[in-house]
Amino acid sequence: MSRGLTTDLDREELRPYFFWDEDVSIGELQRVLAGPLSDERDRLLAKLLREARDIDVWRFVTPGDVAEALPRLRRRVGRRFEFWRWLIDGWRSDGLIPE
Repeated sequence: MSRGLTTDLDREELRPYFFWDEDVSIGELQRVLAGPLSDERDRLLAKLLREARDIDVWRFVTPGDVAEALPRLRRRVGRRFEFWRWLIDGWRSDGLIPE
C-alpha cells in the first residue's frame, strides 16, 4: 500500500505531492538529500527540481546544493534546467552564492 500524497511538507511519513509517481516519504527524501553524494541523491534531487514548486525546493536543499549539483543534473532536470540555471546565475551575479 502506498503512502498518501500531501502538500503538507511537515508530514514526514507521507509522500510529497511532487513524487506522485514514486512512493518515497518526505522523511526518506530528507535523509537521502542530507547524505553523501550518490547517484540516488542526484536522481531524487533532479526529480525535486523538475517536479516541485521552486519555493518548496528550499525545504530540502540550499541554493548552494543546487548550484553545486546543477551541472551534472542537466539531462535529468529536463525543461526546468534553464529556470534553475537562470536563478542560480542571477544569485551568483548578485553575490548571494559563491562562484
